[in-house]
Amino acid sequence: MELTRRDATIALAALGSGGAAAVGLRATREADEGERGPDRLDDDAVVSAMVGLAEVLYPSAVSGVEPFVETFVTDRLEREGHGEALRATVTDLNELAVAWHDTAIAELSPSDREELLREAGADVADEVPDGTTAERVRYFVVNELLMALYTSPTGGELVGIENPQGHPGGTDTYQRGPPS
Repeated sequence: MELTRRDATIALAALGSGGAAAVGLRATREADEGERGPDRLDDDAVVSAMVGLAEVLYPSAVSGVEPFVETFVTDRLEREGHGEALRATVTDLNELAVAWHDTAIAELSPSDREELLREAGADVADEVPDGTTAERVRYFVVNELLMALYTSPTGGELVGIENPQGHPGGTDTYQRGPPS
């Protein structure tokens, strides 16, 4: 199943986000460069890291991960408060990747990315947006990427949700019984 930018836009709409972030992205990135700390990852690096992490979190039956995640994460980075917390969390996780694996998240092999998430404790942590690094990684990285996938029509089909919340399916979807 191939994810598309359209799937990402539909997932964003289901979450109440707009899809207009891509239009003003370049100007916003330039303005933000002066505001973030010197050690903070820029938006391109955050998106690259999230694409790499999605490749290990998403089922192997899914293709088109890069444009889907790029579209979704770019919009989420534009949300006031949320975007900064996402940047900070991915920066912290990237620092762990460099300390433990001597390279950035985006350059790790898929097996090393999966190991990084486990080493950071994201597989067992509760999701707490202002908690420990593991809790923030669970909230802003793992849950964010999974939420994006399963609120999209293509991702929803993977788990038998023909018509994810916020995705119009027409009256025929309500007149049939569940898939057998």
